[in-house]
Amino acid sequence: MSAPPLAPVTEADRTLHADVTAVLAAWPAPNPGQAAVREAFLGFLAARPDATRRQCAPGHITASAVVLSADRRQVLLTLHPRIGRWVQLGGHCERTDRTLAGAALREGTEESGIEGLVIDPVPVHLDVHPLTCSLGVPTRHFDIRFRIIAPAGARPVISPESDDLRFWPVDDLPPGFDRADRELIDAALGTGTSVI
Repeated sequence: MSAPPLAPVTEADRTLHADVTAVLAAWPAPNPGQAAVREAFLGFLAARPDATRRQCAPGHITASAVVLSADRRQVLLTLHPRIGRWVQLGGHCERTDRTLAGAALREGTEESGIEGLVIDPVPVHLDVHPLTCSLGVPTRHFDIRFRIIAPAGARPVISPESDDLRFWPVDDLPPGFDRADRELIDAALGTGTSVI
């Protein structure tokens, strides 16, 4: 069986691909499990020069924004219309994104309606999950998650990409949150547990 064809790659795609590769290669994974996931990401990037393009059907890099309140006591979550559950903000990289952190910040700003977000450019967590996204075919998101801090008093504005949007206390998350979701919030708070 032959490999799926490559999506067309532009100079902008190569720039973002190089940034993603450099960010992950330098990332100090917090535990052996996350180190193994990082190696899978790097292998995928090495095999697919189109890995940052949503048209890459085997999977593609996505950027998530774990938006915390200024006091870090709440996390902003969106009720995602397609999957029907509360998740962090984020999404596909765009051709205008020059860096992965820039993509996460753009997604966080667009989906929250909050200006003045501040991003930590070092990822806090990695995850690969299967889904059917805008391609309309089963694929995988190689999701790289960043901590973003909202300014004091920030009020989110629901976008067309969300059924609901609100800050939740980090110790009282919405129904349906599982261990992986909790691991992500803990990583963003800097209280991650050692997962092997």
